[in-house]
Amino acid sequence: MPQVLFGLLSVTRVPVDPMGYTPVNTGICGQGKAHLSQAQATVQLPVDALLGTRFSQDEVHKICEVFKLKLLHEKYDPSGDVTIDDIRVKHWEEAMQETGTTEPHHDLAVECYYLWKNTRLQLLTIPGPVQAMLENLRRTHKLLLLTNGVAQTQREKIKAVHCEGLFHAMVVGGEHPEEKPALSIFHHCFGLLGVRPQDCVMVGDSLDTDILGGVNAGVRATVWINSNGRDVPPGASVRPDYTIETILELPIILSTLQ
Repeated sequence: MPQVLFGLLSVTRVPVDPMGYTPVNTGICGQGKAHLSQAQATVQLPVDALLGTRFSQDEVHKICEVFKLKLLHEKYDPSGDVTIDDIRVKHWEEAMQETGTTEPHHDLAVECYYLWKNTRLQLLTIPGPVQAMLENLRRTHKLLLLTNGVAQTQREKIKAVHCEGLFHAMVVGGEHPEEKPALSIFHHCFGLLGVRPQDCVMVGDSLDTDILGGVNAGVRATVWINSNGRDVPPGASVRPDYTIETILELPIILSTLQ
């Protein structure tokens, strides 16, 4: 019976509007694609209101746009003395300064960051059907969550959705020398589960990290969650063994691999 590696919590890497929570209706966590606008508004409105106490509406818009760009191009060295929180407070502070004002706004930047961060975390959920599916699979399979990203950020997301009890093990790439698709982190996962690569199925929504990593690691099968109806790019270095539109289709695939 194949064991399952999930690579579906790497939401910090997905290029969507960072003012709202990444909508992953195909993954483990998320608000669902249909709720994207609502989720973004839930995050944006309180931040806009806070910034509006010091800036005009046009300035607020510019500040948020600059912050988005800084977040998307963020570089973070976990071995340094600066935390990810420090870096993102600085994003807000610099975004305010780049609107043309030279007045320091450190305290406001701190407020904006933690309001933005905490509101996003509150939006994280595991939909009921997905949770039920994971609970059922856990009875017959070993489940492991493998996510790339900054350790603190990803651990906060895991804690927010209370998903620890759904998996036999969890691995955060930022806590290891290499992340997906590196072979070393997959070997670490196999060791945690006490299984061979050929006993495992890799499930994820990224061809470049989840599927490529699974193929290179020699897993039994790879399952690509393709919610947007995308085609595998021509000339792609890797192709999934199976493609599904939602994670809820996974049990059907696993039943064929018994």
